[in-house]
Amino acid sequence: MQLTGAAEPWWQQLEAQSGQQLRTFTGGLDTGTKRSTADLQQLLASSGVAAELLDPAEVAERWPGLRVDEPACFHEHAGWLNADATLEAMTALAQAAGAQLVTGAAVERLETGGAGITVHTSGGASWQAAHVVLCTGGWLPEQQPTLFQDLDLERAKVPLPDFTVKQQEVFHFRQRDPQAHYPTVVHKGLAEAGDGEFYTLPSGSDGGPEPAMKIGQFDSAVTTTASGRDKVIDPRARQAVQTYLQRHFPGLEPQPTAEMSCLFTMTGDQDFLLDAVPVGEGSLTVASPCSGHGAKFAPLIGRLISDLVEGRPAVSRFALRR
Repeated sequence: MQLTGAAEPWWQQLEAQSGQQLRTFTGGLDTGTKRSTADLQQLLASSGVAAELLDPAEVAERWPGLRVDEPACFHEHAGWLNADATLEAMTALAQAAGAQLVTGAAVERLETGGAGITVHTSGGASWQAAHVVLCTGGWLPEQQPTLFQDLDLERAKVPLPDFTVKQQEVFHFRQRDPQAHYPTVVHKGLAEAGDGEFYTLPSGSDGGPEPAMKIGQFDSAVTTTASGRDKVIDPRARQAVQTYLQRHFPGLEPQPTAEMSCLFTMTGDQDFLLDAVPVGEGSLTVASPCSGHGAKFAPLIGRLISDLVEGRPAVSRFALRR
């Protein structure tokens, strides 16, 4: 929650500099029995975030197509962001500031030498820098052995954590009432009680031309690798999401109109890894904004990475366990 507040001014700056609205505020609803929504409401309120506790009848009255079985916490400043537009805006601003963008050049290995680290690519090109930032998402676990084999990491004496890459499926469902406006929903239920963890937000263009909502199961059971996943939708996830929809979203059509998969990189505690380690005469920052949450904090994460490049210490919560 503190990280969300810290990210806000950087989002405002990014939107001002790019001239684009990158976020849409719909309000957010937290539901489910895995945590106390009353405690969550009090925590938000104590941090100066406007939040209210709604009983099931109040939720149904406010959003007729949405049902909950227990009190839910609503905070009006939540919403969703346009990740594609954000990426384009940040890339354009970086290039305008002098950054060189190279695409289609696969990094094959990193090598210690000279004044820092040399980055070698599959096309034969290479670059050398005193500080290199490695931010390869779901590819990080499988790239570690190859990329790090020529690096002198003895001085760091810090083992990288174990990562798990999970395939997450998302499904898009048409709204019965095209004029309805729903909040984003984060539902944390108990799997052992026949429930689970789900997230819901308005669909973008990937959901089709008509108003739709996207629902995904956070606690997916499918482990994979970034390069080896088959992108086949797990029928267990489809069934779990449809069961959740039937219980809680009568305002949506029951059959998905689109479905796709994505990747979540998970650390053991589902937190981020953002830290720098000394390598030879230079240093290497490993950046893994994990668990599917990185996009929400994109401008702030960029700032935290730049702090590491400039020699400032890592945020202790995201640091390697020394």
